Amino acid sequence: MQTKIWILFFMLLFSPVGAMAGSGHDHGHGHSHGHEAVEVTKTQAEQIASDRVAMYVDQGKIDASWKSVAPSSAETKVYNGHPEWVVTFNNGSVSDPAKQTLYVFLTLTGDHVAANYTGN
Repeated sequence: MQTKIWILFFMLLFSPVGAMAGSGHDHGHGHSHGHEAVEVTKTQAEQIASDRVAMYVDQGKIDASWKSVAPSSAETKVYNGHPEWVVTFNNGSVSDPAKQTLYVFLTLTGDHVAANYTGN
């Protein structure tokens, strides 16, 4: 019985499956292997921000009326030396004037950074 286990062990040890693990893949160790982050377009930034607003509505963080509001603008601005997309939404149906404009901040590659009513 032990002989069969040893034979199986050595077959697995030297099989080609083990040799292929990790070849050419980035596992988060700081090596990009040529995979560069791609900046999103204005249209893509607006879509990502709209999806984020819908998620906030679904989570109950903001009023449901925001779900049907389209972005009014999207532009890049620099905050603390880092350029970001700022996508602005205006919702006149919100009773509090201080909360009628929602700003969603994204990295240039489309990752969510923050959202607020101040734009800062």
